[in-house]
Amino acid sequence: MKRDPTTGSSSAPRRALAGALLSGAAGATVVLIAAGQTWGEGEASAAGAELPVTASGSAVSGLPSALALVGLAALVAVFAVRRTGRTVVSSVLALSGAGSIGAALLGAGDTEALERNAAEVMGLSEAAVSSVSHTGWPWVSAVGGLLLLCAGLLALSYGRQWPAMSGRYERAGRRAERRRPGTTDADRPEDIWRALDRGEDPT
Repeated sequence: MKRDPTTGSSSAPRRALAGALLSGAAGATVVLIAAGQTWGEGEASAAGAELPVTASGSAVSGLPSALALVGLAALVAVFAVRRTGRTVVSSVLALSGAGSIGAALLGAGDTEALERNAAEVMGLSEAAVSSVSHTGWPWVSAVGGLLLLCAGLLALSYGRQWPAMSGRYERAGRRAERRRPGTTDADRPEDIWRALDRGEDPT
């Protein structure tokens, strides 16, 4: 039994659509969750006193979560635009993922947020931070950014073959108007004659 080569090619955009939706939504969710977790830990010391301090992902950098929200909005907007607009929005989605990866990797070894928290906790701007360690959450955030990037690349590759919400609703609206009983278009002579045949006054 021979396999129709057009079947595989026609199903590829559908698989890409499902993959982009899943990876984009999952990626944005992972980045947002990681932003609220602890990225760095240490001990703040000043005047012989020591206190533990931590820094969350949002304290280290607000960029990953902001880009995740931009990417999520772009993922939705992909289906609301067409042609060139879809390419632009898909590029924004991919760039959001790439930016999230870069910001997460830069924050993986950051100590400035810990130093700021140490100064607040100790009430001294010269408070020192020792025993600094970092968790794996920056890398989790980078994985979320990678998923966003994959969604953007899928949209760039297959987005032109995906359906658009606006076009579907416009076509549905036109069909509903054509099927609506008792409506005529005064600019069309054939509708005027049909109305006269039915005994209606087209004026």
